Amino acid sequence: MSASDTKPAASMPKYVKFLLGGSAGMAATLFVQPLDLVKNRMQLSGEGTKAKEHKTSFHVIRSILKNEGFIGMYSGLSAGLLRQATYTTTRLGVYTILFEHFSKDDKPPSFLMKAALGMTAGAVGSFIGTPAEISLIRMTADGRLPVELRRNYSHVFNAIYRITKEEGLVTLWRGCGPTVVRAMVVNAAQLASYSQAKQLVLSTGYFKDNILLHFVASMISGLVTTGCSMPVDIVKTRIQNMKIIDGKPEYSGAMDVLRRVVRGEGFFSLWKGFTPYYARIGPHTVLTFIFLEQMNRLYSEIVLKETGKVRSSL
Repeated sequence: MSASDTKPAASMPKYVKFLLGGSAGMAATLFVQPLDLVKNRMQLSGEGTKAKEHKTSFHVIRSILKNEGFIGMYSGLSAGLLRQATYTTTRLGVYTILFEHFSKDDKPPSFLMKAALGMTAGAVGSFIGTPAEISLIRMTADGRLPVELRRNYSHVFNAIYRITKEEGLVTLWRGCGPTVVRAMVVNAAQLASYSQAKQLVLSTGYFKDNILLHFVASMISGLVTTGCSMPVDIVKTRIQNMKIIDGKPEYSGAMDVLRRVVRGEGFFSLWKGFTPYYARIGPHTVLTFIFLEQMNRLYSEIVLKETGKVRSSL
């Protein structure tokens, strides 16, 4: 996620900015959903008796194509789209409002302030998006289970309905703590590393401020963000996917997950699924940016009847 140093154009209503931001995230998800699926399967690999289930991302992909078919690569797509519609829209909306509030005399907030605003926006957005998040985790994990143990949610709203009915409303926010922490880590790391990477790449003299620069900077940012956030992400994934066995949850909390993963699978298993996670977060940022800029341009030309490009605070 990038943060423009130019305040959002006043001529575009805030709700339109929110809608365009969420729509851009949803459009990007159509391309990266298979990577999210692979990442989740990798992170769940090693639980219980399936310690050798998946060794590499390519093994996961081959297994999915063999057992579930090509369409299986898009398992949980409806949940992924709803997550973007809730999490991304809220995150961008809160960030935009805070960005404008803390901009003084047409000057944007300081670097550290922007990172703090990103953490705040990420925390709020992740809380709103947790029900879709837990549905996504379960739907992408279903195909790895024996047929008799699968939840078989038909779509995200069916998942939310059944979770509420079978496990209680509070279950929709299971793992909310790690989810919020992850979002704060991701936003802080992403904002800080993207800004620094962009500045560093520009200083080489080989790049201009265009889509190529945004692509390179976002891929560097994705590497840093992935390394920082994956241990929290694997905790979140396993807590949200866990079952209640004989009235007791599989894990007692985040520290229990960390302890059991490190003890049973090794320290570096905290970064299991690194490749698909990194491959997802970079392109998703780039695609979201490209889609958002095009939506802003079209809105400016068609609705506002302006030929100039409308800048976004994304």
